[in-house]
Amino acid sequence: MLKFQHLQWQHPINGVSLSHSSLLRKPNGGGGGITRPSTIMCSQSSPTRTQRIMESISVGTEVGGAGGANSYNALKRLDQLWTNICSAETVTIPPQVVTSARGAFKRSESSGMTVEDFDVVVCGGTLGIFIATALCAKGLKVGIVERNLLKGREQEWNISRKELVELVKVGIFDEDTFEQFIAAEFNPNRCGFEEKGEIWVEDILNIGISPAKLIEIMKERFRSLGGIILEGYNVSNICVYDDSVVLQVSEEKILSSRLIIDAMGNFSPITRQIRQGRKPDGVCLVVGSCAHGFKNNTTSDVIYSSSAVQKVGQSDVQLFWEAFPAGSGPMDRTTYMFTYMEPQPGCPTLEDLLESYWELMPNYQGVTLDDLKIMRVVYGIFPTYRDSPLPAAYNRILQFGDASGIQSPVSFGGFGSLTRHLERLSSGIYEAIDGKFLDSNSLSLLNPYLPNLSASWLFQRAMSAKQQPDVSPSFINELLHANFQSMEKLGDPVLRPFLQDVIQFGPLVKTLGLVMLTKPGIIPSIFKQVGVPVLIDWSGHFVMLGYYTFLSTFVDPLIRPSINTFPPKMKFQWKRYLDAWKYGAGLDYRL
Repeated sequence: MLKFQHLQWQHPINGVSLSHSSLLRKPNGGGGGITRPSTIMCSQSSPTRTQRIMESISVGTEVGGAGGANSYNALKRLDQLWTNICSAETVTIPPQVVTSARGAFKRSESSGMTVEDFDVVVCGGTLGIFIATALCAKGLKVGIVERNLLKGREQEWNISRKELVELVKVGIFDEDTFEQFIAAEFNPNRCGFEEKGEIWVEDILNIGISPAKLIEIMKERFRSLGGIILEGYNVSNICVYDDSVVLQVSEEKILSSRLIIDAMGNFSPITRQIRQGRKPDGVCLVVGSCAHGFKNNTTSDVIYSSSAVQKVGQSDVQLFWEAFPAGSGPMDRTTYMFTYMEPQPGCPTLEDLLESYWELMPNYQGVTLDDLKIMRVVYGIFPTYRDSPLPAAYNRILQFGDASGIQSPVSFGGFGSLTRHLERLSSGIYEAIDGKFLDSNSLSLLNPYLPNLSASWLFQRAMSAKQQPDVSPSFINELLHANFQSMEKLGDPVLRPFLQDVIQFGPLVKTLGLVMLTKPGIIPSIFKQVGVPVLIDWSGHFVMLGYYTFLSTFVDPLIRPSINTFPPKMKFQWKRYLDAWKYGAGLDYRL
């Protein structure tokens, strides 16, 4: 059984259009030329079709956040980073961005630099502006530090209206504002696997929103609440004191804050320091384009597979598709091709995948490239770690969004994940600041163990192609079709939470049970595909998913009425435990 979402990209099952800009940074910069696998060398005198297409497209200014760059040079930089990840045999310790100092911060030691004080400083503004605005609305003084311009990209994010409503609950704006940034709305939405049958659903990823318009609205709202935005500043030196955390943004300026929120994405320099340069456990590679010339353009594909496992470069891959009408015009459509894998030498580069994309996309969409005008090329690398979400490693510093690893390891849905957790996190962060519970142990309660997130790991492994001689190349499609077919039979209470990127114990048990009853022959292939150690590990998370469901359903109602009588720190801790049970069991979701 599987799950997707569209992450800045947010892909199948709940998300945004595409995300790669956070991966373009080293800690905070670009880098170098491209290194290609030896079997796929491109002559400098013979540019690839990808290079020719991308260099023929007008490219605007690169901005921060997901999808903030889409030039060929940016593609080469990202492929260089990806190649380095795949080829790394030893851990490379990243630069130390965060240091600790004893005692209180003394302004007299700031050597005449300007010191500006905040309650919260958010590093990384594209998604960070949402938590920043929610905290501003609670009366805190909040600043945002952004390396580039704080500006949304042109490529749309896809999400459902149900998820957008979550932003209303935290006081960011009201529903009347939606129409200002909704660029497209469409139904129905398809899920299909290698001509084995299709499932059509309504209101899943069926809204395309304009990040450019949304971020502009958010900036106005943030500033109206007293928020301050600092653009063009890198995050390279943070010092944690007993009474504050200090960020030096230039030779003349220092920001002193009670808390720093790290919203700098998957390759945040702070996150890299915490993980000590460890290679990701899994990766989703995404490529695609937005083009003009699609005549049949009223429906979307949430997830679609048109073929069995095939070879791209040196690796076997299972390719998936999704497609959405674009808001720029009635004949404009965005199509994505993605695959899951473990980073290792020989993995295809993004340019390799794009070369396959140009060959396969026309047949998938029933068009020819000559009929299309390519307006944008999109691409992304989405890494994930099994030990996620990431607990706070330092006092007064908290990871948020993709930097925390709270997005699904299958969906990588940054924006959709943000909307689901924003109310919980904004309330918890405010209470931590108000109660001065800013030590790493207290902050870690805001990024707790979530068994439904950890259980998603099996799904990613099941969707990653492996060279197993006794497993059919069509196995992944057969497994997906069996799961989706079973969920459809079980109805909306089972199917819709999954399509909204929520794993719940009851629906999961029903789906697995029905699959085993109707497709028992597929079980041995599951063991071979994912491996016994992964299944044993997953079984533990499955048990904990049931346990958290029990705690949230039966124990929470006994504790919650008395929680306001607890001492302040105990009250803070128990509210976080109740949140962890609820969200870890997926019970925050309601039809």
